[in-house]
Amino acid sequence: MKPFLTICRQLRSLNGFSVKPSPLVSFSTSPYLCGQKKKNSYEAVDQAKYSRLVRSVLSRGPVQTPESLFQEDDILYGPVSKHKAPEQEQLARVPQNWFPIFNEERNVKPHTSASAGPLKIPLQRNVTPSVTRILQQTMTPEQSFFLERWKQRMVLELGEDGFAEYTKNIFLQGRQFHEALESILSPQDNLKGTEEHLQCGYIKSVQHILKEINGVQALESAVQHEALKYIGLLDCVAEFQGKLCVIDWKTSEKPKPFIQDTYDNPLQVVAYMGAVNYDAHYSFQVQCGLIVVAYKDGSPAHPHFMDEELCSKYWAKWLLRLEEYTEKQKNQSIPKPD
Repeated sequence: MKPFLTICRQLRSLNGFSVKPSPLVSFSTSPYLCGQKKKNSYEAVDQAKYSRLVRSVLSRGPVQTPESLFQEDDILYGPVSKHKAPEQEQLARVPQNWFPIFNEERNVKPHTSASAGPLKIPLQRNVTPSVTRILQQTMTPEQSFFLERWKQRMVLELGEDGFAEYTKNIFLQGRQFHEALESILSPQDNLKGTEEHLQCGYIKSVQHILKEINGVQALESAVQHEALKYIGLLDCVAEFQGKLCVIDWKTSEKPKPFIQDTYDNPLQVVAYMGAVNYDAHYSFQVQCGLIVVAYKDGSPAHPHFMDEELCSKYWAKWLLRLEEYTEKQKNQSIPKPD
């Protein structure tokens, strides 16, 4: 150690020579530090030239914002149609001439004797429009489109004559189904007739519903609303699970497990309800409705019960359809100028 210090003092005394401490050297096992550092390819880019290029591109048009993007979408694809919930659409339209569905002056429970048979008032055909006609004349464009498309598809598959035969058979089956139900629900029905009806798939389909029905008040009976000026022929008025209902029997080739699947049938039911409650031929008041969808293969029918609240909602929609029909009739009766 002493010889080394002596040599250092001698070297320090020489002119122009100095010994500086060496910086600490760190050792690493990483292979990236062993070789020469590679140059990044982006370092060779002319940054000034690149910046000018970016500025020139951005300066050609305004900076996009969410508002400007929506404006471009409007030009390319058209304005966005905002979907309204069914409840909001209904709130936007209310009947101009409101008339209640329920008659407070009438009793809910009928006071007819048990021995008296159900009412069967014949329908008088006159100039007064029927419920069926009003609903057909005021179908929405969507309903008309799908109905016409279905008809065209059936004509292509069956031909004109085949489609006419198909619709004839559908109406025939529906009439036979209603006649069978009328026979079963009438007090004069006999056991032999009941056994014959059970061979029908539609009757098998509604067996679990018939067990819940009693106190039949009307069958295939006409109704007329004097104030609102319409008529109709209802299927049945009876108690279902203890509630007096207007019952509408329907047949279908496909399942309809939800009331939305029945299209305008709820409007038909509440139209009959409102007419019954103000028709002088009926002494009672109906507060509920029931739609029964039966199936030809005998599978269990779907019952759609309508309580007072639901009936009131559909009644408002029925009044709108009635006003629309009345307005159309007025427009058609106005003579067009030459």
